[in-house]
Amino acid sequence: MKRPYGRLLLSFVAVVAMVTPYLADWNDTHIYNPDWSGHAKFHVAHTMLLGTLLGLLALRYLWRRAGDPRDNLMVGALLTGVYWLAQAGAILVPGAAFVDPEFADRIPVVADIQLNQLILDVILLILTAIGYQWGRARLMNLAPPAGDRGSPTRVLQERTEVQSD
Repeated sequence: MKRPYGRLLLSFVAVVAMVTPYLADWNDTHIYNPDWSGHAKFHVAHTMLLGTLLGLLALRYLWRRAGDPRDNLMVGALLTGVYWLAQAGAILVPGAAFVDPEFADRIPVVADIQLNQLILDVILLILTAIGYQWGRARLMNLAPPAGDRGSPTRVLQERTEVQSD
């Protein structure tokens, strides 16, 4: 695999985390919902900004040239998946629901399945895992960058080579 398909897929998932919270929540169901308290709106804004910041940090690590590319890929993938993992776990909070009843008709249904956040979370976490595996497979064939002998990955690799000799 010569092209950076893994990083591209991870970048796509990171951008989705940056954009979809605003598409889903900057409307009358959340931010402009008159039934929501100011504190509830604070938390939804916090969640939207968290998606933006995690996505930006993920993109930074996925595409930076400094440091060990394997470490950068791992950190980028972790940052990409954290948002979706947190959203998937949020349903475990007592009283949490995927949608408020008065807005249930706005959630798309495909093949008798309501496309709620959990389905999106699972899809994006799977894409994150695939992107990471593709990225790792591509990097396994690359030599370590020049001048990068001090990275944690390189030091561990050198210790392993010395012990096996």
